Amino acid sequence: MGGTFDPPHVAHLVAGEAAYRQLGVDVVTFMPAGSPWQKAADGVSAAEHRWEMTRLAVDGVEYFEADDREVRREGWTFTIDTLESYGDEDLVVILGADTAAGLASWVRGEEIMKRARIAVVPRPGTDTGAVEAAIEEPFTWLDMPLLEVSGTMLRRRSREGGSIRFLVRDAVWQYVVKHDLYRP
Repeated sequence: MGGTFDPPHVAHLVAGEAAYRQLGVDVVTFMPAGSPWQKAADGVSAAEHRWEMTRLAVDGVEYFEADDREVRREGWTFTIDTLESYGDEDLVVILGADTAAGLASWVRGEEIMKRARIAVVPRPGTDTGAVEAAIEEPFTWLDMPLLEVSGTMLRRRSREGGSIRFLVRDAVWQYVVKHDLYRP
């Protein structure tokens, strides 16, 4: 499960839990993007902060792991490069519905769909038909509650002086406070 993870929040963890329970995978790997090319203009937090928050978010869950291979990679982060780094392993890419709807526009998007199985997390406000039209290979919808939590919303709340506590794991919240992330 890749993403910006700025910050990793409860919806990411619930999606990971759904994937673990429904897909029969051994482990769910949370992988923060190093330099996410599609969010270059969004002012994402430094990769080191996003990596540490991701590590803290999955800590203590035996079937979750954090992987820093994209954070360590130089230059833009492309999913196909990451998939190729796994060799012949059987992989599932877990995407939010909003992201999945744009998968065909990704660098070598068709190859991603052929290289790995795709699982899609429902997201409020995302048209399921758009997802189904965008993904050419068979994919799995994960059965989970719709959670209206996003990194964008959490960063905005924090900038405006609101609390994000309990929307992220406590260790992540403490990290955000300690490093004064998302404040103006």
